[in-house]
Amino acid sequence: MTAAFSLPAPAKLNLFLHITGRRPDGYHLLQTVFQFLDHADTLHFALRADGDLTLLPELPSIPADSNLVLRAARLLREATGCRLGADIVLDKRLPMGGGIGGGSSDAATTLLGLNKLWSLGLAEDRLAELGLALGADVPVFVRGRAAWAEGVGEQLTPVEIPENCFLVLTPRAHISTADVFRHPQLTRHTPAITVAAFLAGGGGSTLRNDCENVVRTLSPEVTAALDWLSLHGHARMTGTGACCFLDCPDRATAEALLAQSPIPGFVARGVNRSPAHTALAALG
Repeated sequence: MTAAFSLPAPAKLNLFLHITGRRPDGYHLLQTVFQFLDHADTLHFALRADGDLTLLPELPSIPADSNLVLRAARLLREATGCRLGADIVLDKRLPMGGGIGGGSSDAATTLLGLNKLWSLGLAEDRLAELGLALGADVPVFVRGRAAWAEGVGEQLTPVEIPENCFLVLTPRAHISTADVFRHPQLTRHTPAITVAAFLAGGGGSTLRNDCENVVRTLSPEVTAALDWLSLHGHARMTGTGACCFLDCPDRATAEALLAQSPIPGFVARGVNRSPAHTALAALG
């Protein structure tokens, strides 16, 4: 049993996001591709034998009962009957409500980390099943491979795609996913494509984020970020926003653009294997 270690909780990008329909229960059907970034939160785990679970620092905007890290820890313990505890410290780098998966990634890394810390030995499929109860994006972080996703985002097919460099802008805006998905102007019937067509480049310029036009009406900050990036290439929004990104030929180009940007952001490389899984494998 490992007494203490740290794991990253990486950001992700939706390289496109199509809404292809709606289920009878109101959930939207999606097609998207998730790719991880080498830019991450970090979670530090230390074993407690007394069963207590602690998380520092406290996030004033998120009540403890709603915090995905603590929810993931409690869910894992309830599912396994484990009586051990943990001290967890979260170094937060990823913006909340940014569409880059910060909360979902933190939850997934918590499941992966505590499965290791507590020597539970749960298989990936079981951890992904538990993760789905926390949010539709959690399983892709649990599985740790760039993926084509369908359904509500939980039907995953691993893909190998170019690991490009991205400039990611983080406008100071918090986008409500619920507001986006209930908006009357949201496109909900984009024709489905195949993963083979995507990998072959058949989607071309028809690949887009169906949430973008709605978010533009809701957020002048996101609109400004997309408009500025569009001056330099094909600007895209990830998830339901607020983060926006641009594919760059190399890190130097991305860094130069970031230095000119009126909007804060960061430069990162897309990776097909989650840095959390890479770090976990190094622990042995």
